[in-house]
Amino acid sequence: MLGYRIKKSDDSQPYAWLTYAEVIDRSVNLAYGLLKLGITPGQESFIGIYANNRPEWVISELAAYNNSNVVVSIYATLGPDVRSFIINQANIEVVICDNEQKANELIADKPKCRSLKFIVMMETLSEHLTRKAENEGLLIFEFGDLERTGHQLEPKPQLMPPKPDDLCTICYTSGTTGQPKGVMLTHGNIIACTVAFAFFKNTALCSQDVMMSYLPLAHMYERVMECNQFEFGGSVGFFSGDIRRLADDMKELKPTVVPLVPRILNRIFDKVISEVDKSFLKKATFNVAFAFKSRDVRRGIVRSDTFFDRIVFKKIREQMGGRVRVLTIGSAPTAHAVLSFARAALGCIVVEGYGQTECSAAASTQMEGDPSVGHVGIPLMCNAIKLVDVPELGYYAQDNVGEICVRGFNVFKGYYKNEEATKEALDADGWLHTGDIGQWNANGTLSIIDRKKHIFKLQQGEYITPEKIENVYIHSKFVAQLFVHGESLKSCLVAIVVPDEEVLLKSSADILNIHDVSFEELCSNKEVKKMILVDMLDIGKKAGLCSFEQVKDIYVSSEQFTVENDLLTPTLKGKRRNLKKHFAIQIAEMYSKLK
Repeated sequence: MLGYRIKKSDDSQPYAWLTYAEVIDRSVNLAYGLLKLGITPGQESFIGIYANNRPEWVISELAAYNNSNVVVSIYATLGPDVRSFIINQANIEVVICDNEQKANELIADKPKCRSLKFIVMMETLSEHLTRKAENEGLLIFEFGDLERTGHQLEPKPQLMPPKPDDLCTICYTSGTTGQPKGVMLTHGNIIACTVAFAFFKNTALCSQDVMMSYLPLAHMYERVMECNQFEFGGSVGFFSGDIRRLADDMKELKPTVVPLVPRILNRIFDKVISEVDKSFLKKATFNVAFAFKSRDVRRGIVRSDTFFDRIVFKKIREQMGGRVRVLTIGSAPTAHAVLSFARAALGCIVVEGYGQTECSAAASTQMEGDPSVGHVGIPLMCNAIKLVDVPELGYYAQDNVGEICVRGFNVFKGYYKNEEATKEALDADGWLHTGDIGQWNANGTLSIIDRKKHIFKLQQGEYITPEKIENVYIHSKFVAQLFVHGESLKSCLVAIVVPDEEVLLKSSADILNIHDVSFEELCSNKEVKKMILVDMLDIGKKAGLCSFEQVKDIYVSSEQFTVENDLLTPTLKGKRRNLKKHFAIQIAEMYSKLK
């Protein structure tokens, strides 16, 4: 059921496995252990889980459900202020964490978190840490000790499994602005989404399937994908904890099901294209192979046994273990070229979905075997989708465009202790207003074309949707990341651009004849900046951006936007408020020069 890598004496790191029976037994023992601590059964008790993906995460989750407790997932990358906000708002008494670093963080949070009483640590506990916790008024236990306590508990109290309408989890959205909101999802919500999302008519999941788990379990996309595996008796193998070793984990695990975000797929695509561009022969061979496989894809044929698969695409498939048969993509839009590449090169079912935490992760998904791109499929069988007018942006449902609204069994109950935000998201008829602008296509599929939120006006009154503009400029070969910024008191837009290092080094040498210069020095070079800006403006013009939507200046940054520097959310979306604050000096300088 659950696999994890172990280190052997010969330095090999094979996967070891826990069976369904072992996981169930351990979760029941842990549930009894939590009862022994004094955690009350029922919906009033909230269990925090603050850990990377590993078997104990799932065991902790199931233990909480055994007593109808509510799981509150805590992202590992949240800062102390947000972490303490979650613990306080949810009134969490116990947090289960994975290592000493996180335990130390929780101990440091204690003065601000009066409800916190217990820490349960998955790894070995030191006496020093025990004393440190006790000094702050906390009790700390080893995960295994609490399991043993539960196993030895006599007489065994009656467990209290949940009902479909009971609260299952509060999943705090990472939020691009302000404090996170706690999305309340019931067991019925998650089961509805799981069953609907796993429906493949001709490529059914089965007990032989193995899924690679590396996306954060604090994110509903990953949890629903794991539930899909458990629904069919499949297995889940956890990555080793280091994203840099993900390729090695995949080669060892050989998964058949892989949930991806576009960023990972983009890396594979970029690496392949970079390699084939090195020689005319490689490029010509790849293009012929890609054209041949693309013809199969357009006919609805999914296969990986052709001559070109063996000669050209085998190495690409082997990077993911060589056995992938279902690949799902979510969290953000995927470039058309990348999606077409994946379907041809990997020779497996590749589907892109759309959704939000508020609808248990998914609301629509592409049909298996559909070769088209540029859309996110049709509504899941558990929900309906409609479009509503957004007159301020000129979108009207009668024209088959408007804000996407979702209603169904997978839609959340509301935001925890936030009635105002709940009323903004859920209308009186139970429709979730997503803030995304969609378009119904002639074949009944849905495309995401814009975003209602993050809209602002420039000085002259023009409405600006920065994410729309960013999605255009990201197609520049120079641009790896960017942040488009504007203000109501300013007449134009500016942007922070993080270049693609490999492309920039090569282009600077080939086009500008700049050699033996570091990436940081190139980012400071005026000619390099001009080269990037000209390319962006050209792409913007070809994409039909209005003149007021084109940026007038850019700052070229060598510092990447990451989760660690708090410029990206854990789902890899830009934190606009943090980006504005982080680059405040550079933004001010650009505007001063534009006066």
